[in-house]
Amino acid sequence: MPERESKQLLHLVFGGEVVAPDSVEFTHVSKLHVVGIYPNYKEAHSAWRAAAQATVDNAHMRYFVVHIHRLLDPGAARR
Repeated sequence: MPERESKQLLHLVFGGEVVAPDSVEFTHVSKLHVVGIYPNYKEAHSAWRAAAQATVDNAHMRYFVVHIHRLLDPGAARR
């Protein structure tokens, strides 16, 4: 079995059109764009940046990185 470089910390990247540019309320939840799930923040940030740059002309499009590993193990966020 290959040795892992570091602990796997899953991150979700998703986005969609929001009601207002300063809002986190989506206009159509059914139309959210799930970019993907990534094994570390570095890869998730890269995917987030690419998705955000692709929609830079639409002020109502927002993308987010969710730290799934914190949801799976809430106590780990305090360590």
